[in-house]
Amino acid sequence: MLSMNIDSYIAGNWVAPDNSAVDVHCAVTSKAIARIGNAKLDTQLLVNHAKTKGGPALRELTFHERASRLKLLATMLNEHKNALTELSFHTGATRSDSKIDIDGGIGTVFVFASKGKRELPDAKVLSDGNLEMLSRTGSFVGQHIYSPKPGVAVQINAYNFPVWGMLEKLAPALLAGVPAIIKPASVSSYVAHACFKLMIDSEIFPEGAMQFIAGGTADLINKLDYQDSVSFTGSAHTAKIIQSNPVILDRGIGFSAEQDSLNATILGVDIKPGSTEFDIFISEVTNEMCAKAGQKCTAIRRILVPEPTLSDVIDAVSEKLAKVKIGDPALTDTTMGSLVSQSQRNDVNDKINTLLGECDLVYGNQSPALIGANYDKGAFVSPSLLRCNEPDKAQYVHQLEAFGPVATAMPYTNTQHACELLNRGDGSLVASVVTNDNAIATDIVSSSAPFHGRLYFNNAVCAKESTGHGSPLPHMTHGGPGRAGGGEELGGVRAVKHHMQRTSIQGTPDIISGIIGTYVPGAKKQTTAVHPFRKTFDELRIGESISAGPRVISLEAIEQFAHFTGDTFYAHMDEAAASANPFFPGRVAHGYLLLSFAAGLFVDPDPGPVLANTGLDGLSFQKPVVPGDRLSVTLTVKRKTRRNTEYGEVRWHVELSNQDAEQVASYELHTMNAYSQV
Repeated sequence: MLSMNIDSYIAGNWVAPDNSAVDVHCAVTSKAIARIGNAKLDTQLLVNHAKTKGGPALRELTFHERASRLKLLATMLNEHKNALTELSFHTGATRSDSKIDIDGGIGTVFVFASKGKRELPDAKVLSDGNLEMLSRTGSFVGQHIYSPKPGVAVQINAYNFPVWGMLEKLAPALLAGVPAIIKPASVSSYVAHACFKLMIDSEIFPEGAMQFIAGGTADLINKLDYQDSVSFTGSAHTAKIIQSNPVILDRGIGFSAEQDSLNATILGVDIKPGSTEFDIFISEVTNEMCAKAGQKCTAIRRILVPEPTLSDVIDAVSEKLAKVKIGDPALTDTTMGSLVSQSQRNDVNDKINTLLGECDLVYGNQSPALIGANYDKGAFVSPSLLRCNEPDKAQYVHQLEAFGPVATAMPYTNTQHACELLNRGDGSLVASVVTNDNAIATDIVSSSAPFHGRLYFNNAVCAKESTGHGSPLPHMTHGGPGRAGGGEELGGVRAVKHHMQRTSIQGTPDIISGIIGTYVPGAKKQTTAVHPFRKTFDELRIGESISAGPRVISLEAIEQFAHFTGDTFYAHMDEAAASANPFFPGRVAHGYLLLSFAAGLFVDPDPGPVLANTGLDGLSFQKPVVPGDRLSVTLTVKRKTRRNTEYGEVRWHVELSNQDAEQVASYELHTMNAYSQV
């Protein structure tokens, strides 16, 4: 049997458990498999090391450099996931459960690595929104930016996902440039510890970027200040204790919680038994009840069904639950493992007994048959399906969560009634709806969106590719209002910004451009004798510019373009009709003709570092161009972003003007440029 010490990692050193340590038990056999705890935790050393060593080292890197390291980290962990899975069996998780946790966690790191490269600049600050013109002539402008806080992110994680729960918090913090102190739940900490040790041994991130607490946090929160944050996943009771700490309140320490949630699913009134969507609904319910033995913060707890269909749903769910094979999670035949501990099993059974005051048990077995395991030695339970016939009168059904394979089916009369029941959970992480009716979906969003962090709609069109009711994705918000905690995890770049300070900076265009590493209109341009298209990615400089023109816009060119493209819109071809239009003084040039002529003016035609034009953003036309106008163009290097080992993206600010120096159009051009001459 596995036996280990779960060490803390503090200031670059592993610290073993001391005499205050307690045993951690296997969920399958209840045998002690590890020791955890250190009563003399040096919390000030933890915080100081993060702020003086880890934070400065992270902030020396750009977003792209941190993203590259995240990718290396995920790649490394991917090579060790089988070993982590073997360890995870002791938590009661099956191989498929571990895939959710371990593969899901590693995948989350990959996503943040990708988003860091594609959505964030290769810089140390992040611009937010557009430049604000604060003066008449443009000499005084403003820009919102995000910069990493010089603090530490304390991350307290739940027991049910020791890898994913850790990595989903860690990845955005590291990408933001903020070091983390990780505190896993003790009961499954040996899995988190093994994963963390792999990350430390890899030396991918600088020393101090991440530290690990095995056991209690002691007085850690007392050592924090307003530049620090605490994020918590777990019970509402524990979250309330942490959040109400006077230190958090008095010092303005950021606090975010993802906690208990009475998530629900709705079978739309348009879905009938025997349909494909009905089968999808039944599969979603049973999968969510049994995955991780129901120990998921996103699991379905309430099943809302049209009253005439309730018995059909109960029969179908019960039939599928009867096929669930409970037992040793390491065995291939097992489809549901155990709860994480016998104390958790006792808690689930106590909650079921309370719910039975309002419900009937329609499926469940207090002593289920097991595969390769002993009921008395492990933490096994049977899936339990309850029926609540009067959900409007019920209280516990909408307020009490049995954190295991337990769900309650209940009837509703119409969609509005379903929403009323849905919202009685007082805030949840997710609600799902199976429907083919757009009107039903719209009504549910209108009535219930403010009560949920995520609304998931499913039917036969997307079922094969959708990720499921209980699967939060790193691209989007994972969190919820009210009893769900009111916080957010994941959420793409939003999760990165959580660790940063939003600041408005004001000054001249040159100052703002220098700070954000991006050319802004009004900043000084650098003219060059060498055409910028002849320069490699590394040779180009922000603000480097070339002007070309003028070119006369003739009536003949407008007509030729119209006939060649087929765009014979009257504003280009009919003088009287164009003059009657309030936007035009008469016949005008096509906007796309102007773009084409602009390209003809600034392009360098020979092979060189510019590999491709990949698009444009922000195209706008400010003033019509009429026959006889003279068109000039200015092309300026706006921003550079490395993409891979061969080329990077260059974004160019393009301005088109007429003979009176009036701007007639502007846009952002994207090209891919080689790092070396080709």
